[in-house]
Amino acid sequence: MIQLRKAADRGHANHGWLDSWHSFSFADYFDPAFMSFSALRVINEDRIAPGAGFPTHSHRDMEIITYMLQGALEHKDSMGNGSVIRPGDVQRMSAGKGVSHSEFNASDSEEAHLLQIWIEPEKQGIEPGYEQKNFPNSEKSSRFRLLASPDGDAGSVTIHQDTRLYATLLNGREEVRFTPLNGRRLYLHLARGQLELNGIKLDQGDAASIIDENIHLLGLAAGSEALLFDLP
Repeated sequence: MIQLRKAADRGHANHGWLDSWHSFSFADYFDPAFMSFSALRVINEDRIAPGAGFPTHSHRDMEIITYMLQGALEHKDSMGNGSVIRPGDVQRMSAGKGVSHSEFNASDSEEAHLLQIWIEPEKQGIEPGYEQKNFPNSEKSSRFRLLASPDGDAGSVTIHQDTRLYATLLNGREEVRFTPLNGRRLYLHLARGQLELNGIKLDQGDAASIIDENIHLLGLAAGSEALLFDLP
């Protein structure tokens, strides 16, 4: 079974400095039909104006993944971490028993475009943690590259949930396939471009929940970039 989630049907908030689309209920956007999918709680597509950002705020008991699409994001947190996240980078912050951080567009001239992802952890109250790694486009081209996993397999960042996050880049008519283990659920989010999912056309921002089906992706445009969540 495949349930399509069109980009235009997501929640939307434009604060001037922040233009954000919410795949699941978040902040002032509430839809009881889209609260979460398995352990996947949030996918926010954020565009942050030059020099703007989120001042210091706190989180608890959430695995927070930032996936950069364009520009640069400056991160600082109460664990002492400070970094700039750029396209190809994946940042994982385990909020655990509590962490504070800030996120600002690191450029005074270029918009920052990113996906912020929240995954509910298996256990609450763990020690907070931080990790950042770069995954070159060459490793994602025409294949599913593992970005996050519960065991840090294949150089992925480590999250505290039985969830695996993959990314793929498809150009032209390239194809890629994925076969889930029995009982697993999949969620596909198209970050940019166009592709076909089992014959269904997806445009930028579209997504689909997938249960009891193998998937076959066919690229329809150069630079099509998709994230795949393999969930319990």
